Amino acid sequence: KASKNFRLRGNAVLNLFQLGRWEFVLTRTWTLKQESHDTHEVHCSRERSRAAWQIIDDYLMPFVEEEGYQISTDCRLHPENDLFRDQERHKIHLDVNEWRCGYCKKSFRAERFLDQHFDNRHYNLLNVNQSKCLADLCGALHCDFVINSNLLKAKCNPAAAVRNRHLCESLANSCFPISQGPSARRLHELFLRQFCDAHTCSGKAKPFPRGGKKQTNLLYMATSILLMMLLPLFYLLYYLYQRDMKQETQVLRRVSQVGRKAKPS
Repeated sequence: KASKNFRLRGNAVLNLFQLGRWEFVLTRTWTLKQESHDTHEVHCSRERSRAAWQIIDDYLMPFVEEEGYQISTDCRLHPENDLFRDQERHKIHLDVNEWRCGYCKKSFRAERFLDQHFDNRHYNLLNVNQSKCLADLCGALHCDFVINSNLLKAKCNPAAAVRNRHLCESLANSCFPISQGPSARRLHELFLRQFCDAHTCSGKAKPFPRGGKKQTNLLYMATSILLMMLLPLFYLLYYLYQRDMKQETQVLRRVSQVGRKAKPS
């Protein structure tokens, strides 16, 4: 009888243990599902969005600022329509191998590690409800050309060229409506020439023919370096010229003095 009671108690304990284990498994599964449900899945390329914004900032914004034109928030090129814009503004580049998070001040050796940190720790700061993916405009803005300039030599796809040109022209119409005045008309025309004309398989037009911020900076740097190299050479030539003139003057004085001494005799 005692042995029977012992086996009954053992079976009861085993059943309770198994029940507890299944409760743990079910609870853990529910928790993982809940965590998966709460995590934001962002189907937008950060790298291509960054390239798109760099193109806008380099090849469009200098002209927009020159015109004093305010881009509407309805325009997909507006900074508020960039999903990653706030996170990109919170990147602090301290040195070649040192990046810092502007939210929590944590440091990283490379930008890609900081990007991963944003994805893992600060994804909740992405405005996934209202912002749009700037990478979706890469076809119109020539992101592939900026990321890899060798792609310009690749075989052209006529259907893709037509599709990208249509997207490009729709951006020009929505961001710079010609009915908004002279500045909008000029920027509308510039956008077509700067971005849309290159969407062709003829190979004649190249992206960004009007130049931009980078070209201006490079020209300024090249001019400055050239002046710095030529300035010492100019001073050297000027010094040699002055020295020769001084020596020639001294020789003429000596000749003049000798001539004066020779007359009385």
